[in-house]
Amino acid sequence: MEDKLIYLDHAATTPVDPRVLEAMLPFYTEKFGNPSSVYGVAREVRAALDGARDTVADILGARSSEIIFTSGGSESDNLAIKGIAFAQRKRGNHIITSAIEHHAVLHTCDYLEKHFGFEITRLPVDKHGVIDLDALANALRPTTTLITIMMANNEVGTIEPIVEIARMINGKGIFLHTDAVQAAGSLEIDVNKLGVDLLSLSAHKFYGPKGVGVLYARRGATLLPQQQGGGQERHRRAGTENAAGIVGLAAALKLANDEMESRNAHARRLRDRLIEGVLRIPRSMLTGHPTNRLPNNASFCFEYVEGESILLNHDMLGVCASSGSACTSASLEPSHVLRAMGVPVEVAHGSLRATSGKDNIEEQIDYVISVLPGIVARLRAMSPLAEPEATTSEPSPASLGTKPTIG
Repeated sequence: MEDKLIYLDHAATTPVDPRVLEAMLPFYTEKFGNPSSVYGVAREVRAALDGARDTVADILGARSSEIIFTSGGSESDNLAIKGIAFAQRKRGNHIITSAIEHHAVLHTCDYLEKHFGFEITRLPVDKHGVIDLDALANALRPTTTLITIMMANNEVGTIEPIVEIARMINGKGIFLHTDAVQAAGSLEIDVNKLGVDLLSLSAHKFYGPKGVGVLYARRGATLLPQQQGGGQERHRRAGTENAAGIVGLAAALKLANDEMESRNAHARRLRDRLIEGVLRIPRSMLTGHPTNRLPNNASFCFEYVEGESILLNHDMLGVCASSGSACTSASLEPSHVLRAMGVPVEVAHGSLRATSGKDNIEEQIDYVISVLPGIVARLRAMSPLAEPEATTSEPSPASLGTKPTIG
């Protein structure tokens, strides 16, 4: 059989499920009407959008009126944070977030702080990347209007205590937003069980199309719109709706929800197999929480090695992985997540994230386990800082460039 690409970067993006694409295709051709128009072909598209909104709302445990379609996770985060911040500004100007958020959250908070005088508290995390709840309790002020904490970390996979945070601030008049972009498809997302007021999703993280997302905004969470124009999305997000993308998002989310149990069981098997194999490499460490992590996330650091060099060597062998968030993977700076977890700079530079998907198989994981020790050993041998005992792994034949056939 022909060699196949080994794709282990599903946290960055996923391929569109063929069933999702099939649902989308008619909205590029015969069902092309503008849903804001009144004639038949437009009403047909409007009905499809309403159906998609109902589907998303049902899965999230929300009302259809609480679902806002956006261009993706970054816009959803921006709309949630800026929308609440400006709407609540007369009441208070203090926002609490964490040091390990996605840059769509961190940079939005930076923007509000720099240009509009908002006060931002960035909470520390422990060595596993878990939010410090005591620090959160101590950070609360009478002027706090919003807390924005991710549901699960996109780099190291740690799951955050969102339910506990919601209980902590219950009745205090503080809005709680969670970036659930990485959690969707892996964790149950019921906004009432979580206790959140706002929640962000992005379709391309769960086998849907790029360029479409969701912001859930609980009734009573009034947002100042960040995009002006028409009256779409109940005047909360102007612009002609991406009908094909929205239909695809709803289809992908339903499939992810329906198949979550089997997908997660498969992902855990692959993740645990990979972790067990990789940790045999000298001077390697697992990053993120050892157990309370996303089922498909395996993230590591290797001493005396640059993560980018590992990725390039993997790429030459047909393996796709990452050194952290796809939004910053080309940066020479070490991961802000790892640094917040207390990982030394020189170690944080040697990071590797492998995130499996529903179509990966055990043979692919075994191949990565077989080639990675040799890659690390060769790179360490070139490092002037490496200690002798850290370079004892011998390269396997596969790591020298011969890729096995994988079905």
